[in-house]
Formats: sequence, C-alpha cells, structure tokens
Amino acid sequence: MEPKLKKNNGVSIAVIGAGASGCICAYYLLKADFNVTLFDKNLPLRTLLPTGGGRCNLAHAEYDFKELAKNYPRGEKFLYSVFSRFSTADTISMFEEMGIKTHTQDDGRIFPESNSAKQVQETILKALRRMGVKFVQEPIVDVQELLNKYDHVVIAIGGHSGYEILKPFGVNIVEPKPSLVGLNTEETFADISGTVVKGVNIDGMEGDILFTHFGLSGPLIYKMSSIKAFDEMPYKISVNLCPLLTDLQSEMNDNSHKDIKNILSGFLPHKVVKYVLNGFNENTKAHLIDGKTRDLISDRIHKFEITVTGTNKGEETVTAGGVDLDEINPKTMEVKKVPNLYCIGEVLNIDGFCGGFNLQNAWSTAYVCANSIIEQVK
Repeated sequence: MEPKLKKNNGVSIAVIGAGASGCICAYYLLKADFNVTLFDKNLPLRTLLPTGGGRCNLAHAEYDFKELAKNYPRGEKFLYSVFSRFSTADTISMFEEMGIKTHTQDDGRIFPESNSAKQVQETILKALRRMGVKFVQEPIVDVQELLNKYDHVVIAIGGHSGYEILKPFGVNIVEPKPSLVGLNTEETFADISGTVVKGVNIDGMEGDILFTHFGLSGPLIYKMSSIKAFDEMPYKISVNLCPLLTDLQSEMNDNSHKDIKNILSGFLPHKVVKYVLNGFNENTKAHLIDGKTRDLISDRIHKFEITVTGTNKGEETVTAGGVDLDEINPKTMEVKKVPNLYCIGEVLNIDGFCGGFNLQNAWSTAYVCANSIIEQVK
C-alpha cells in the first residue's frame, strides 16, 4: 500500500464499511478536521434505503437511556454507557444539523419529514463529500496493513459477513444468527396464507402476526425471533390468537342461536375461524355445543401450538451475534487487545427490535467511537 498519509490535525483514520455507523463515525471525525478514508466494496449507505419500508425509521422516541436499552435482547447493559453519551435526542439534533427535520409517529417511531430513506442517504453523503471524505470502493482483507498506514482503524462492516478480517487479532466472534425474521413452521398454513391476526399474545408479548406460505411473519414474530435467536430448533410456541375473547361460553350464551363460525368471526378473520374449526361442524348453533367441544375450540384459539423449524432465509433484517462485547471498551468502542482498532454498529453482538433501535445503535456507537478518537488528540 501507499506510504503513511499526510494528515489533517495530526490524525488519519480508515473506516471499513460505509453503512450507517461507518458514515456517521466519519461525519464526526471529519468535523474535527481529520483525514478520513471510507472503504466499502459496495455503494455507500445502500443498506439504509430499505429501512422503515423505504421511509427510514431513524430512531425511537425513548429518551431514558436505560429504558431505551431494554429494547436490545443482546447488548442492553453495554449500551447504558453508549446511550448515556449519545441519546435519541442527540440523534434528532444530529439530523437537524444536517438539514433533516424529523417527525414522531404515535407508536414512537421517528422518521424524516420527507419519509424518504433516499433523501437521508443523499444528505449524509453530501455532507461527507463537502467535508472532504475519501471513498475507496474496494474490499479490505488485511486490517493490520491499514493499522500500519493509518493512526486509527474503525470496523463498521455490518452483521452479515466479513468477520474473517478480525481473526488475525484473536477477537472472539459470537456466531451470527438471523434476527427480526419470519419463522418456518412444521404446520402448513396454505389455506390462511396472507392473513393478518391483530392483537395476539405470545409469551406475554402482544402484537400482530401474519400467516405465510412458509409459516409466520409480522411484527410480533420478528420480535420473538429476536428473543429466541439462539434457541435450538425445533421449538414450540403457544399463541393466544384472541386475548379479547375471555369467555367463550358467555359469547355462546348471548348468541345461542348463531352458528359458532359467526360468533368467532366477530373476533378473528374468517379464514382463521375456518382453520380453527377444522374437524368441527362450523355451522353448529351455539346452544348445541357441549362443554367438551367448547373447551377444544377454546384451546385452539388460546393455546394455538406451533412448531418452529427454522428461519425464512434471506428475510432477516439484522443479525444477532458478532464481535463479543467483552472484547470492546464501551466508553471508546476500542478493541481491548488491539490499540487503535475499533468496532461499531451491527458488527458488534448487539441487535434491537424493530422500530428504529438498530439504527440508534449505529448512530450512538459511531459517535462514541469518533468522540473517543477526538478526545485522544486534545
């Protein structure tokens, strides 16, 4: 490689990975007038475009850092230090500084007013270019070579591949697993594929699920897949399809001359009712249903047992696993055993639920890393 670069402000930095964390880390380093080179084999910030359904869910409106950290099945305690240094409020301020105004939905999700991930991508990249970043579109295979050339090297390669570049340093990697992903099931739901059931309950968590040709998907399934990312498969889950239906017998008493399918259709989608009543006469009047049959129907609704056999390949939004957090100083994001080498974003064994949490991890760890390098120079 070329000889050591001439540096602005006495420091040169290589950032490997031009995703959300890599670009924001570069942003703060460039503001401090450092010489920053961003390496990526792909186009910068391309992974930002599909986030939030193309609208870019920038963050979540939780301003207590400990409460915010509860939304990360892996990394909660580690993130206390990180979020105390760069919070949700700091994220909003950062984007406003770039000229991106935000709005908050009723569910707490924070989006740019433009509702455009493309606009966010273009704004960040415009800022980086204006401040003099150097983009190099090539893969990196030798981190030690970069450490010989640059004063600091930041690893921001995301969570899907590339961990082999850290092997020479003996950094422990927790085997990555799909997270925020649809689940394949032993049961076949072809007859109800595409049907959404709202307000179901799984293990005390409430939300919406989607029956698919491969099994289950939807917001609640994504959350559950994150929590159970490292569970051994197959495993069983029990789904309460309708927590609102607290007393089936009372409903039957109040509608004694209605068909059972019509009673249940007041609580569940028609296709799901038909699926639940498979093996029963769905046209039976409520007053003709005995206690044993009622209990069997109730169990199919409130204890809908499903066997999970795997995850839907290629659907995962993020990965669980990555660089073991014991390897990283949470106050600086530096690899403890390798001076001047840092890891940020999804490459770490940190993953959050849907709702802007994974991007918050990217912004916050990026800032903490950049700030720690800046502080070293003072």
